Amino acid sequence: MDLRNIAIIAHVDHGKTTLVDELLKQSGAFRENQSVDERAMDSNDLERERGITILAKATSLEWKGTRINIVDTPGHADFGGEVERILSMVDGVVLLVDAAEGPMPQTKFVTSKALALGLRPIVVLNKVDKPAAEPDRALDEVFDLFANLDASDDQLDFPHLYASGISGWADTELDGPRKDLQALFQLVVNHVPAPKQIKHQDDDFRMLATTLGADPFVGRLLTGRVETGRVKVGQTVQAISRIGQKIEQFRVTRVQAFRGLGQQDIELGEAGDIVSLAGMSKATVADTICALAVDEPLDAQPIDPPTITVTFGINDSPLAGRDGKKVQSRVIRDRLMKEAESNVAIKIADTPGGEAFEVSGRGELQMGVLIENMRREGFELSISRPQVIMRNQDSERLEPIEEATIDVDDDYAGAVIEKLTGTRKGELVEMRPAGAGKTRIIAHVPSRGLIGYHGEFLTDTRGTGVLNRVFHGWAPHKGPIPGRRAGVLISMEDGDAVAYALWNLEDRGKMFIGPQEKVYQGMIIGEHSRENDLEVNPLKGKKLTNVRASGTDDAVRLTPPVILSLEEAIAYINDDELVEVTPKAIRLRKRHLDPHERKRAAKANG
Repeated sequence: MDLRNIAIIAHVDHGKTTLVDELLKQSGAFRENQSVDERAMDSNDLERERGITILAKATSLEWKGTRINIVDTPGHADFGGEVERILSMVDGVVLLVDAAEGPMPQTKFVTSKALALGLRPIVVLNKVDKPAAEPDRALDEVFDLFANLDASDDQLDFPHLYASGISGWADTELDGPRKDLQALFQLVVNHVPAPKQIKHQDDDFRMLATTLGADPFVGRLLTGRVETGRVKVGQTVQAISRIGQKIEQFRVTRVQAFRGLGQQDIELGEAGDIVSLAGMSKATVADTICALAVDEPLDAQPIDPPTITVTFGINDSPLAGRDGKKVQSRVIRDRLMKEAESNVAIKIADTPGGEAFEVSGRGELQMGVLIENMRREGFELSISRPQVIMRNQDSERLEPIEEATIDVDDDYAGAVIEKLTGTRKGELVEMRPAGAGKTRIIAHVPSRGLIGYHGEFLTDTRGTGVLNRVFHGWAPHKGPIPGRRAGVLISMEDGDAVAYALWNLEDRGKMFIGPQEKVYQGMIIGEHSRENDLEVNPLKGKKLTNVRASGTDDAVRLTPPVILSLEEAIAYINDDELVEVTPKAIRLRKRHLDPHERKRAAKANG
């Protein structure tokens, strides 16, 4: 059968997973009466809740005698480790762009990776039936983006289609019949080359492992594209690391290929196809699985280095162990090591005391997703404020810079620019009207300056602004950046919060807790209206007497508390504070910094 391997890349919420749903339906991958969830490729609970793709996943369909393997890639730069590995398996990319928004930061990030690999793109202008759509402008912006990313002449001569993923049509002309996706199927078959690996069917077997999975019945599953030769069930193969070290020999117990949304056992995996192998015990991502006669590993794509680090520790608060079952440092370490094995963008290191672990990754969202998954699995953790990883080069101290792309109402543009270029040491790169009374601002801002900024940004823009960020590069250290200005309200007692006490404390600032919530000494229960921290008593009830008089009993009307999400809580805290994460609660508390941590925090903040 003729074969094509493609990846679909797009910014968050540009309709990538919805389009894949329609491709599967129109190719006959589902039975007529089969019940299929919306956004079928978003199989992870967090992906469905947040509406984003976190894990790269593959699927396969047949169209007129051609098998098309499709890889759904994450749109967010924090999960870029997935993107870099997955692009090495495909021969072409479909770039999906919202016709109203145009190419956005995550589009730029993933596209730069694809162009650097020499892949020729197909551009699909999605959501052209929206009232605010401007497909011609979006197409011009895509061409400018490719030119800025040093695309070759072949890559700049890209074909494009107009589409509506949710309505299930794609056409070569804007005023086409708008009936189905046949034009997209045809363009993929004509424009994307067949895998060049097919020519090497008779060579020794070699495959680069790009994703690691697990099956409760089969065990570890490594997925990748067969580069040369064939692999069959029962064959003895070996695993070689990136540096050429032989890891293990094992017998292949299963060969699975993607068919529709599931995987099917097959007897033989051939060069060019994307398959999953089972039977190994040690081999992992970026290793080469090959025949015993092979000595050299395949080249693995280098992964961009992590930019932030967060300390994961045991939960040692007075309320520890009430919600979760997994509270020991040994169990936490095993879970983090398992994560680092399958996610090459994450690095784990032990701290000097051994009770906590430094986890380095791409961004706050990636850390938030890892912590959220762990709390759902029953873990209790204490999480520190993210610290930016610095780099020394030629005796100069460098820090990571991010490109922030902001769409904001015209009235709030001034406040945003003042914050980014003033206290947060950013540089304004571009500012232009975005239509519909909005302004688009592009700025290069130190990663340190964006930690904790999102909540402030939503306040400054009355919740109407959209902030996207992507790693831009390294630049000389910009000097100290001030952290959170407001102090916090700290509980001085243990017990259940009292409504009367919280009502009296409302003049002091915003509350993070409601009545009858458990509190303890050192727990942060609110934000102070001034810059200093203040210890308060949230347990203090009203003094009662046996005399009642009209007008002395005031009704207690509490302002609803501010409920911080996990990412908001991590970004909110200062260096001397922690986020306590349990399966049922997210709390903030003060902590004592040891000299090692105090020195590191001061160095990171300039």
